[in-house]
Amino acid sequence: MSNPVEEFNSYRSKMNDRILGDNNKIIKRIFNLDTNAFTAGALDKRTKELLGLVASAVLRCDDCVKYHLESCHKEGLTWKEVEEALGVATLIGGTIMIPHLRRAYEYWDALEATTNDN
Repeated sequence: MSNPVEEFNSYRSKMNDRILGDNNKIIKRIFNLDTNAFTAGALDKRTKELLGLVASAVLRCDDCVKYHLESCHKEGLTWKEVEEALGVATLIGGTIMIPHLRRAYEYWDALEATTNDN
C-alpha cells in the first residue's frame, strides 16, 4: 500500500535536487526567499504556515497545500486550527476550491496516519 506523504516528499526532494542542480541563480534565489519567508519574525512560524496554507489553497496549488499542511503538522498545529484556516480559504476562494479542500483533508489524514504509525 502506498504512502501519499512519503510519495510526495520523495518526489519533491528528487525534483528539487534536479532543479537546483542546474545552478540557475534566479531559481536558487526564489527557493531561498521561500525558505526565509517562513522563518519566525514578527509573526511566528505557525502563523506564517497557516498564511501559506490559506494562500496556497486559494490559489488551488495542491502541491503547495500539501507542503504547508505538512509544515503545520510538524509545527504542532491542531486539526481544528488547520480546519479553521481551510474554512477561511474556502470562503475567500469560493466553491471552486472544494475539490482542493477534499485533497487537503485527505492529505492531513495521511499525515496523521503516518504519525500514528511511528
